Amino acid sequence: MPSTETILNVGLTHYLALSAVIFSFGMIAVLMRKNVIVMLMGVELMLNAVNLSFIAFAKESGNLSGHIMVFFVMTIAAAEAGVGLALAVAIYKKFHEVNIRFFEHLRG
Repeated sequence: MPSTETILNVGLTHYLALSAVIFSFGMIAVLMRKNVIVMLMGVELMLNAVNLSFIAFAKESGNLSGHIMVFFVMTIAAAEAGVGLALAVAIYKKFHEVNIRFFEHLRG
């Protein structure tokens, strides 16, 4: 049985690989779906993958700038979720369905 030192040795490569997988799932959700809510969840996944990368690089370099950048990204994600959900509610009220193709009909 391997010692606990080799099991707990998680490096930068592991964090970046996990970040790439999460980002890929988010990109697939945005590109393949027409539901606005699923697309917003995909964007949130991509932003969280970027946050994981920032934290991993900050941990590796010992610098706090990655942590500060995560706060900015979280602020942008909260604003994006608020505006996106407001648009989704507007689409649902008008068309009784949340589909991306109804965004062009919101002008008038």
